[in-house]
Amino acid sequence: MEVLTEAILNVITPRPAESHKGTYGRAVLVGGDSQYGGAIMMAAQACVAAGAGLTTVITHPQNHTALHSRLPEAMVVDWFDEIAMEAVLKTATIVLIGSGLGMSPHSRNLLHFVLERSQHVVIDGSAITLIAEKPEAYTWAPNTIFTPHQMEWQRLSGLPIAQQTPANNQAAQQRLQATIVLKSHRTEIYRDNTVLQNPLGTPAMATGGTGDTLAGIIAGFLAQFHDSRALPAAVYTHSAIAEGLAQTHYVVLPTTIATALPVFMKQHEVAERSVD
Repeated sequence: MEVLTEAILNVITPRPAESHKGTYGRAVLVGGDSQYGGAIMMAAQACVAAGAGLTTVITHPQNHTALHSRLPEAMVVDWFDEIAMEAVLKTATIVLIGSGLGMSPHSRNLLHFVLERSQHVVIDGSAITLIAEKPEAYTWAPNTIFTPHQMEWQRLSGLPIAQQTPANNQAAQQRLQATIVLKSHRTEIYRDNTVLQNPLGTPAMATGGTGDTLAGIIAGFLAQFHDSRALPAAVYTHSAIAEGLAQTHYVVLPTTIATALPVFMKQHEVAERSVD
């Protein structure tokens, strides 16, 4: 197992002078039913703040006004409009699905719709539970990323929390043929034949929406940084910001992490990547 260090932030490089919003990728986020709209809004805020060039949110119509008001930088698509969804998915660099998606029949249909049309997907939240309920009903590309917390991982892998050892987790990851970001007080990333551990984290992060914000950061990093280290860099960034905020905040709100992202990334950008 390799423990991540601050060196992973070398992924964050200065932006070229000759660039435009298309240079930094197109992120499409799918989620937020009529009850859990806040989840997709937090993910979208983090994605925009992390630097995705264009962020589009596919969500329930009840969330559109709030999202436009809270995050005017994001575009919005009605999740009942298949033609509009097809158009944005076709040009997506990265797709995130699951934050506040819910467990309704329409949620299941959306998950099928996205997985059938997308090659680079991050699967979070209730989308993980939907797949865990009936895994044989879904297929995904090998570069798919699942971001479960320990209970979601229990559902998806069949491993009780007490049995979620690195060896067992890695075996389950191999069976699923996907990358796993297993969220806990020391989040671990399982992909290929490697295990990466994030040494950072704080109990101040234990509040609703923290995972949605992480998923949004992951989407934002993967949209713009074409580097295998972008995923662990996103995980490390999320916790590093939270640890810093926890010095003066008893509870670190997910939206506060998102607000701090641009300054943190500017402080850690490097002109050249170090050689591993």
